[in-house]
Amino acid sequence: MKAVFTNARIVRGGSIINGYAAISDGTVLEVGEGLPGGEYDSWTREDLEGAYLSPGFIDAHCHGGGGYDFLDGTVEAIVGAARAHMEHGTTSIAPTSLACADEDLFAFFENYKTAKKVTERMPNLMGIHLEGPFFSVEQAGAQPPHYLKNPTIEYAEDVLRRAEGNIIRWSMAPELPGAMEVGDWLSERGVMISIAHTDAEYPVIADAVQHGFTHMTHFYSGMGMLRRKNAFRVLGAVECGYLFDELNIEIIADGMHLPPELLKLILKCKPHDKISLVTDSMRGAGMPDGPSVLGNMKDGVPVMLDGGIAKLLDLSAFAGSVATADRLVRVMVQKAGLSIPEAVALLTENVAKHYGIWENVGSIDPGKRADLVVFDDDINVSRVYVRGERVV
Repeated sequence: MKAVFTNARIVRGGSIINGYAAISDGTVLEVGEGLPGGEYDSWTREDLEGAYLSPGFIDAHCHGGGGYDFLDGTVEAIVGAARAHMEHGTTSIAPTSLACADEDLFAFFENYKTAKKVTERMPNLMGIHLEGPFFSVEQAGAQPPHYLKNPTIEYAEDVLRRAEGNIIRWSMAPELPGAMEVGDWLSERGVMISIAHTDAEYPVIADAVQHGFTHMTHFYSGMGMLRRKNAFRVLGAVECGYLFDELNIEIIADGMHLPPELLKLILKCKPHDKISLVTDSMRGAGMPDGPSVLGNMKDGVPVMLDGGIAKLLDLSAFAGSVATADRLVRVMVQKAGLSIPEAVALLTENVAKHYGIWENVGSIDPGKRADLVVFDDDINVSRVYVRGERVV
């Protein structure tokens, strides 16, 4: 496809360019101000009528959507959930697991390999994110406690072998016995190690930074904070997230897991290039209010979708996010006070750089993949392109 987008507000390099973007054979060819030159007269014209043209959103932590969970045990579930998020501007996604039975995890790996071969109307499957099973029981949250275990290199080696190179990230609690050794072993093999569901305090987090841990999963959620021990104050994982510049953090910016005031605090205290946005959504993303299930259909937890969030049936706690990528940007603009280019960068440029895929995606630059989203001032998505082909 050879096309040129005109009359666009192009989100690029932290600013807005009023101009055009030409794409050819799935790649961005040229970006410029004003109107394109005569060499594009024979190309397909896409008049955006002043809408925003943004890099495609990259969701590196997602459990499902559209009524599907990635652990449901079918290729249909993986494809269906990915497509549901694509409707909201996600052009690259990392299907994410929960702590589960090994047979379910390994079935997920096999289904993922098959789903990668589906190319029609699909976002890019960027790799698998394992959220579990190496977690603290005290900070397990919605993770099934009976599937939690301590990390070992033997188990990690078996998992990576079965996944055949498809795992890009593993979230774990660094205070568990064996975590540092496994962190070293995984990081040597190119897997991002992320601190998650942890009760670790400052000395352990400081040690983890030296053993390959570079990221923090859903900052604030499932992690301890400042506490007193023997009358002395000891930093928890949250304070360490601010303290250590080596650690990138991700936030569920649905406006509910973290209230707007807390989002503003994070933006004030953490360098913006160290922050990424994630949906962390369950199957209820993109679905109407009503009953749903957190986790796979076999042994998941019944929940209620209500007012933009999933809740436990007794309404005692949140039971998962139902956010989509467009909602994350909208919240960061309308409630946290960022400009549209600043908010988009947290879901495109930053994620691409954190995951080492910046050469190919994350910005609208010549030579990069033409993964693009068109939206209005309220971040309502009207078009989505993957590799230059319109999919929404």
